[in-house]
Amino acid sequence: MTEQTEMEIAGVKFKGGKIFLVLTALSTLGGGAWAAFEIYKDYMDMKEIIANIDTTEIQNQQEQITIKLDEAIDYTRDIKSGLRDDILAIEKSVDRMEDKLRESEQETRDIIQNAEERFENKRDALQNDYDEKANKLRDSNDQRMDDLENKVERTVQDLEDRLNAKLQRALDNPLAN
Repeated sequence: MTEQTEMEIAGVKFKGGKIFLVLTALSTLGGGAWAAFEIYKDYMDMKEIIANIDTTEIQNQQEQITIKLDEAIDYTRDIKSGLRDDILAIEKSVDRMEDKLRESEQETRDIIQNAEERFENKRDALQNDYDEKANKLRDSNDQRMDDLENKVERTVQDLEDRLNAKLQRALDNPLAN
């Protein structure tokens, strides 16, 4: 038969596969003990770090941050308020400009309307003046023509009368033949 390896630990004898079991258990216990020691060491290091933390300094820094934050908030509020005031001022200015523009536009329309009325009145006055002068000229020409016709008729009548008178004298004169 084969010979089995034997091992004695603390008065207990182990043979064959049990040896591997014991070695595995011992190495697991050793590893666990080492891990527990590392965890304890990390805990102690953290405890020392925590014990050395200056809470007053942290509190002072927190207060400074709070003060700066409050200043930033106040500054932001001031900017917001200033912007709001600026926007309101711009809106008022735009409203005034719109009012002035409307007034200017109305004044321009009134001026144009007035100019159109004056132009129409002037045109009508010129047309009436022209018509009046044309009528006077026509009437004057008609009157002159009437006067001229009357004069011509009187002159013709006078000539006829004188010619008739001369003719009558010539006819009445027996010696003339």
